[in-house]
Amino acid sequence: MFDAMGAGGSADDINAMEIHHWYTKFMKECPSGQLCMHEFKHVLDLHGLTPEANSYVEQVFHTFDMNKDGFIDFLEFIAAINLVIRGKIDQKLKWYFKLYDADGNGCIDKKELLSIFRAIQAINGYTNMSAEEFTNMIFQKIDVNNDGKNPGFIGIGRDSSARRDLNMQLRNDGFR
Repeated sequence: MFDAMGAGGSADDINAMEIHHWYTKFMKECPSGQLCMHEFKHVLDLHGLTPEANSYVEQVFHTFDMNKDGFIDFLEFIAAINLVIRGKIDQKLKWYFKLYDADGNGCIDKKELLSIFRAIQAINGYTNMSAEEFTNMIFQKIDVNNDGKNPGFIGIGRDSSARRDLNMQLRNDGFR
């Protein structure tokens, strides 16, 4: 289950006490055991979003909804928590790639990357550079064959400074 998220771990990655804590919290917020989009936004306290930010939140939800049933159940939820809290940067990059590849064509183009960074900024309201500047900086490093798209974050895997810059920006923008 965790591997489907790119977390590549097992349930043992989060200990039993943590699982109990998250289960209690999940069931308090979502007694049905099935978190729908509306509840997801409520749990994250995301109201009055711009259309771009709303689209991003929906992409996050659909990425966590691994079985594509329109709900996040506890196993999907704990897989996401495991990835966010314990995942290594390469595991997170695989997940981010799935999230950023909005059209599902297996490549991330500059427009998709810019859309995501704009949405992140709209949600958290903080950044140390504009979405355009950050997108240009990262894309310049990851577009390994200069075709305007990046297949599977290959460029980040080859460029430690791009990996560091992306990781730092994601942390600054509220991601671990």
